[in-house]
Amino acid sequence: MKPQIQFLQLLIITVLFVFNSTSLSYAKPRDKDRWNKKYDIEIYLFGEKPIPFLVDNIEILRKGKALDVAMGEGRNGVYLATQGYDVTGLDISEKGLEKAHALAAKHNVNIKTKVVDLENIELEANSYDLILCTYFMDRGLYEKFYAALKPGGMVLVETYNIDYLKYRMFNAKWALDTNELLDIFKGMRVLRYQDYDDAREAYSSIIAQKP
Repeated sequence: MKPQIQFLQLLIITVLFVFNSTSLSYAKPRDKDRWNKKYDIEIYLFGEKPIPFLVDNIEILRKGKALDVAMGEGRNGVYLATQGYDVTGLDISEKGLEKAHALAAKHNVNIKTKVVDLENIELEANSYDLILCTYFMDRGLYEKFYAALKPGGMVLVETYNIDYLKYRMFNAKWALDTNELLDIFKGMRVLRYQDYDDAREAYSSIIAQKP
């Protein structure tokens, strides 16, 4: 690929992300068209590779049935499928999930997906070995994860924290407070936790296990 084309693609991704970064909670039905339009581009808006926190900790995660909440274009859920997980992905955007299936086909794995309104969804109790949710901020939804996990099941959550506002225009409503993930999942055993800040972006990540 020519350098000029690579630069143009990067520029498109940056502009789209910054323009829409005032809200990463995108589960309302009225947001469906907006996210479908965002994902309706040839390249993957957030890339095809999984987040490093997932890859770095894959060996400690419980194997089995995984739920990828706010799956988007599938970069994390597809990676889990390549590691042997039975993956179901939830998202408001049909276009995002179409691209997730295309990515899964590229890696010769299968995933299941469902278009849902995440702000009003009820999760089946004691059903999942792993629940993954990245860059979708909904405190009420996070609190539903505990009941949806099997005993011994795990959550992996990563999203922007309040320090991100130092670097980008961003709605503070969708940013975690200091140590907020630790408080939300305080009834679980914390296996990994990090606050990341590289003077360009800032986010918090947690892996916690249900007793």
